[in-house]
Amino acid sequence: MIGALLFPVGFVMLYLMGYDLLTGVFMLVPIAWLDKRPGVTLPRMLKCWALVGLGNLGGALFIATFGYLNFTMGGTEEINAVGQTMMAVGESRTVGYQEAGFAGWIVLFLRGMFCNWMVSMGVVGAAISTTVSGKIMAMWMPIIVFFYLGFEHSVVNMFLFPIGLMMGADFTLYQYIMWNEIPTVLGNLVGGLTLVGLVLYTTHVRTQPKKCCLDPATKKGVTRPHSKGESPWISSKCVTPCSPPKRVKK
Repeated sequence: MIGALLFPVGFVMLYLMGYDLLTGVFMLVPIAWLDKRPGVTLPRMLKCWALVGLGNLGGALFIATFGYLNFTMGGTEEINAVGQTMMAVGESRTVGYQEAGFAGWIVLFLRGMFCNWMVSMGVVGAAISTTVSGKIMAMWMPIIVFFYLGFEHSVVNMFLFPIGLMMGADFTLYQYIMWNEIPTVLGNLVGGLTLVGLVLYTTHVRTQPKKCCLDPATKKGVTRPHSKGESPWISSKCVTPCSPPKRVKK
C-alpha cells in the first residue's frame, strides 16, 4: 500500500513538466485525429506513438542501468533485497503468464486495458483542473488504483523487466517481449482509447455547444464545422475575432 501511495510521484512530475507518456498519447492523439484537427493525420499519429514510445524506452533503459549499478554497487556486490524483489516480480509476470498459455495473454491484455483506463483518467483530470494542487490530486488517485490492483503499464515494464534481466532474473528477453510487453502495449492502447478517449469524445466533443467567433470580413459569428460537409452556424452574439488559420508544416 505504501508503494501505491508513493508510485504516482513520477507520473505527477512527468505531467507537470509537460512531457509525454506512451499511454497518454494512446488516448489523446486519436481524439484530435477524429476531430480533424489541423495537421493531425494517421501517419503523424503513428509517428507520434513511435517517437514517444522510443523516448520512453530510452529513458526506462537509462534508469534501469542506473538502478542495476545502484543495487549492486557498480556490479561489485551481491544484489540487495530490493533488486531480488524486482527479479522475482519480473519472473512471475513473464514465466507465470507463459505457463497459463493463451489465458495468460488475455489476462495481460485486460490488465493493460484497465491500467490505461486509470492512467488516462489521471491525464484528463489533470488537464481540466486549473490549479497545481488540483492537477496533482486528479493524477494521484487513479494511479494509486492501477498500481495497487497490479495492472500492467507498458512504460513501467520497460524499466522493470530490463533491470531484472541485467541482474540475472530467470526469464529471457523473448519471454519479456512476447509474454508481457506486446499484450500490455495492445491493452494500454485499447483501454485508453475505448474506455476514456472515445467515451469523452462521444459525450463531450460531439455534443458540446458550437463555439463561434467573429469573422472580420463579414462581421458575423461563425463556427468551425464539426464534420466534413456541415455548414457553419451563423450567430450575432459572437464578439471574439476569429484567429487566422495556422499554417501547418507538411
